[in-house]
Amino acid sequence: MPSNRVARVAPLLALALLVPLAACGGRAGAGEEGTVTVTVGYQSKTINTVTAGTLLRSLGHFERELRAQGAKDGRTYKVVWQDYATGAPITAQMTAGKIDIGSMGDFPLLLNAARGVTAKRPTRLVSVTGYNLRGALNTVVTAPGSRLGSLADLRGKKVSTSVGSAADGTLVRALQRAGIDPGRDVRKLNQQPAVGASALTAGSVDALSQFVAWPGLLAFQGRAQALYDGGELDLPTFHGVTVREAFTREHPEIVEAFVRAQISATAYLREHPVAASEKVGRATGLPAEVVHLYNGPNGIATFDPSLKPRLIDALKEDVPVLKSAGLVDEVDVDAFVDDRFVRGAYGSGYARQVATPPPAARSEVWLKEAERTVSFDTPAQALRHVAAHRAEVRAAYVPDAVTGTLWFADRAVWVADGAELKPFVTPAGARAYRAAHPGARQVTYAEALAS
Repeated sequence: MPSNRVARVAPLLALALLVPLAACGGRAGAGEEGTVTVTVGYQSKTINTVTAGTLLRSLGHFERELRAQGAKDGRTYKVVWQDYATGAPITAQMTAGKIDIGSMGDFPLLLNAARGVTAKRPTRLVSVTGYNLRGALNTVVTAPGSRLGSLADLRGKKVSTSVGSAADGTLVRALQRAGIDPGRDVRKLNQQPAVGASALTAGSVDALSQFVAWPGLLAFQGRAQALYDGGELDLPTFHGVTVREAFTREHPEIVEAFVRAQISATAYLREHPVAASEKVGRATGLPAEVVHLYNGPNGIATFDPSLKPRLIDALKEDVPVLKSAGLVDEVDVDAFVDDRFVRGAYGSGYARQVATPPPAARSEVWLKEAERTVSFDTPAQALRHVAAHRAEVRAAYVPDAVTGTLWFADRAVWVADGAELKPFVTPAGARAYRAAHPGARQVTYAEALAS
């Protein structure tokens, strides 16, 4: 279980090594005679982009597609991968013409669109990587044992986030719903995820609002506890793939190859979830258990490259938030979205793919040395399995009783309501449930297991 593996996890400082793998890239074009170079910017630690980044790179599917393309047109294609901590530097490199294809979250995608127009190097959203229809990809966490019990307690406190990121958007919206002015009532620090995580551990900030996988990582390591589940917003969040518009005109065959490769990587993740979590864990230094929390078959992220209307509508709803923060003037979302490549890759099956809903929330247990996890309809069933295999359990996951957000079973807040056991990501969620259900009581994880 996560609590027994803390000592094996690399220190947080190791995760601060998020320097790009290549300091400089080049726009796609002729290098050596007949060679076309394509530069891909990705975020290895932002693990719900793995089908367009870490996993895709490790599988080699993009290179395979380009080799097939080269056999047709006589060219040699070279891929340069660049790793970044957030979407902002990818956008900077794209608007400078140095990155051709990039992946990032919804708020950074809007900034990417706006900066591209300003720099006269427009970009286009061509596919989605991972999404969550309720917004659970972003979480606000505090230090273990913190006296902060809800968002209302953040008044006058210092909160670390990455301004302009999806996690920042969640923080702003959540604070506003709680009647808190994000600009005046909270001392917001603009920090890279690794810096903010270290600041929380050191006690120099009171809370941290970040995107996948930082909240889950810190909870797994026993360095944080959840204060606010982004799923409470009930607003979709997602990450996607953006491409320079000029690049789509110059090399549509490369964009087509990339989207096909992404679809293949998505299929691999679904068919081999444990192996995929292990691969991403090895490539990033993240514990595979944390990767699986987000990317597993019941994980927080649903992987689907199609550009679903509900996600595009959510993107439009994000624009006013960025405008109010002075980060953009306006974004033409409809002009930014270009579905022809993903539509072409799926062919006649695209409409069916767009209509495919996310899987229903289920509990899951991962036993050591197992090639597959076991899923359960109820948290109680999962706990019985854990109790029967205590020494063999690598990780156990349960969905929040209200939001459906998956969380580590031994990090969840448990409530006994009669004969039922209900897990929650946050203490505030558990309190709200108990207030609406007289007789329900909070129990420890050990008590939940014993019952």
